[in-house]
Amino acid sequence: MTLAELEREAAKKPPALSDLSNNLVFGEGDPEAQAMFVGEAPGEDEDLEGRPFVGRAGQLLDKVLASVGIERSSVYITNIVKFRPPGNRNPRPDEVAASEWVIIEQIKLIRPQVIVTLGNVPTQYFLRTTEGITRTRGKWHDWHGLKVFPLFHPAYLLRNASRERGAPKWVTWNDMKELKRVLDALPPKEPAFNLDTAEQGGLF
Repeated sequence: MTLAELEREAAKKPPALSDLSNNLVFGEGDPEAQAMFVGEAPGEDEDLEGRPFVGRAGQLLDKVLASVGIERSSVYITNIVKFRPPGNRNPRPDEVAASEWVIIEQIKLIRPQVIVTLGNVPTQYFLRTTEGITRTRGKWHDWHGLKVFPLFHPAYLLRNASRERGAPKWVTWNDMKELKRVLDALPPKEPAFNLDTAEQGGLF
């Protein structure tokens, strides 16, 4: 299956996603990216444009990437859930479960070496934890042999604008420097890629 074929399949909403918008926001970026950034679900701007992270939070994400010399076009950006929940609420556990197969297939096709989770929903999914992002961010975790690095969601940074030492923006700046350090040291991708998620199980 190619990414284009997967996108066509992902547009077929299962009943569990019936409450969500009809506009698919599949993902975009380098299909050979070392790093995949995963948020929770599209917002209003993303729903309208069909692209992930294009609203205010997305514009801040671009600045966060640029602050350490990472071009948006060099990474792959998507969300766990591909359709906008009403009122921009967090996706429900059943909606995450119904969307899981798409993100798994994206990972298999793109073969990222690092998965950067933005906020609680994707972080809790990949780490199989109920701990909040303040406890998990800025630390390296393993998921089926892939590196996972949680960060604050850019929407959270918009609500906490202080750049003082210890503030979320200051913390994220340091987290990004650590992410860039690891990305720069990664070896070339292996030609073969095996991802066995049979035992992933449900988080909730």
